[in-house]
Amino acid sequence: MRTFRKAYVGLVYLFLYAPILILMLFSFNNSRSRGYWGGFTLRWYKELFSDSAIMNSLFNTLTIAFVSAVVATILGTAAAVGIHYMKKSYKSAIMNISYFPVMNPDIVTGVSLMLFFLFAKIPMGMATLLLAHITFNTPYVILSVLPKLKQLNRHLLEAAEDLGASTSYAFFHVILPEIMPGVFSGFLLSITLSIDDFVISFFTSGAGAETLSVYIYAMARKGVNPSINALSTIMFVSVLSLLFVVNKRSSKEGKEGM
Repeated sequence: MRTFRKAYVGLVYLFLYAPILILMLFSFNNSRSRGYWGGFTLRWYKELFSDSAIMNSLFNTLTIAFVSAVVATILGTAAAVGIHYMKKSYKSAIMNISYFPVMNPDIVTGVSLMLFFLFAKIPMGMATLLLAHITFNTPYVILSVLPKLKQLNRHLLEAAEDLGASTSYAFFHVILPEIMPGVFSGFLLSITLSIDDFVISFFTSGAGAETLSVYIYAMARKGVNPSINALSTIMFVSVLSLLFVVNKRSSKEGKEGM
């Protein structure tokens, strides 16, 4: 039975990671064909950094992801604190509203935002793309921060104020450090969702404001350039390294806390 469980887990991980490993392998393939190995090369990595279209879309993607994550984290954290200290009747209604954007299909959100921007006569471009990403990222930050707030003593803020701290001082020096893991998780989740998003970006982007996913979709009609394999490999290794550093830091802090 134990052997069967290990084999099953192994097959699941193989199914998840085999495509990524194949993509990484073919980023070093000298042939443009994905069905033929033409020898080892770094050609596609060199072409990647000389391709202005890919670099521009990557820059747009990372800029939108970082800026929208920062703004969504600030808005989401503030909203989560407000929701946490609301009366129970109001809290239930607001939580249902917060869940709705998460459960809503991306295509509905994308079309709705597009129609709103057209109605408001806001030109499609970086501004609309940024607003759209902030909109769908904020609920995820709220849902990441709220569990940490629920773990706190409800009267912690009042206790700090009774000891002479102002509300803002008590929040930044007492509440925020306690919920920081949830805030950081919401920030990382926002960046990931923003980089990964295609549907909403497709409907809210404009000329000169293409994200990487939209650019790859347009490229796929003629055939994906192998340089995308190289870019995907770099992004995967970068994310993996970031996760390793974060986990290492978390483990170190956990040991120090013990």
